[in-house]
Amino acid sequence: KTTLETLSGAPVLTGFWNTQKSSQAEGTQPAFGTHHIDTARWADLILVAPATAHFIAKAANGFADDLLTTEILAFQGPVLIVPAMNPAMYSHPAVQENIKRLLKYGTRFLGPTSGKTACGEEGLGRMIEPEAILELVASSFFKRPNGRKVVITLGPTRSSMDPVRYISNRSSGLMGASLCWAALQAGYRVKAICGPSQAPLPMVEGIEIVRVQTAREMAEATLEAWPTADVYIGAAAVLDWEIKNPSLEKLKKEQGMPLIEFEKNPDILSLVSQSKRSNQFVLGFAAETENALPNAKLKLNQKKCDAIFVNDVSKSTSGFESNFNSGWWLDSKEEIVSYNVLPKTELARNIISKIPLLESGSHLPN
Repeated sequence: KTTLETLSGAPVLTGFWNTQKSSQAEGTQPAFGTHHIDTARWADLILVAPATAHFIAKAANGFADDLLTTEILAFQGPVLIVPAMNPAMYSHPAVQENIKRLLKYGTRFLGPTSGKTACGEEGLGRMIEPEAILELVASSFFKRPNGRKVVITLGPTRSSMDPVRYISNRSSGLMGASLCWAALQAGYRVKAICGPSQAPLPMVEGIEIVRVQTAREMAEATLEAWPTADVYIGAAAVLDWEIKNPSLEKLKKEQGMPLIEFEKNPDILSLVSQSKRSNQFVLGFAAETENALPNAKLKLNQKKCDAIFVNDVSKSTSGFESNFNSGWWLDSKEEIVSYNVLPKTELARNIISKIPLLESGSHLPN
């Protein structure tokens, strides 16, 4: 209890009556007194993980003999249950009947999955991984799909020098991944074209992920997806130049300094903008180290896109390899909006909300 309170900064309730006084800031979890259903009025969602056969039986039959079952009966929002038990117990008809009853009440079950359980036996009954629980909980707050499609490029691209070396850049893909989450939350169907990045992309319904390495691969995947999309967001840090003559074998230092030639990569943002229909929207990204706004205005005009988000990546507190970002939104109507340093997840929601809801173009062009 003490550990959870320390980590969360919020009170942890363990019984019907709570005498702990709390000085929570306004807008956070309230101080709880003797009224044991206060949490049911405060919470947005209830998650029970892990959920035993005993708990599932009590919940299915309307028991209210402890704090958790009482809160669930008093709660009017979504309830998510993550079963974890012996495989034979999970398959027992009584447990399955209780699950069916809860499903009828609108309860959602996450898992279980097959694997080795705590008792050492293997089968269907193992709790799904915490990362999967987190993503499924997040998806519970997504809006209903609005029929609109967005293509988002993210992460860096690479150009091979030889089988073990390459050139790339410092992009982590975190901004693009945050945009994928924000777009899903807003009701878009997402096609994420992702360069070599470890950024946590959603693994939920409504997103298709295409993995690429090079700028040319990213361009091909983007131009294939673009005709049936409504919005394009170019958040990837695409290499402008490709190594023209990569070695098929590892370069040895004894061979001397290698002669490396470069050739221009496709300009994905320009190609997308050139083929844009009137009911499509193109948002580019610009990473600058100086004169951010003047350079972004020039890029907006040159690329002929609808809007540009520009950030100064020379700052150590935001941008590349950081969970935070800041910058400016510029669009073709000459609107400029400044964003101070924000978590990338929050900034992504702001950016998605700026995209106008044009008439859907989710169909092949005539």
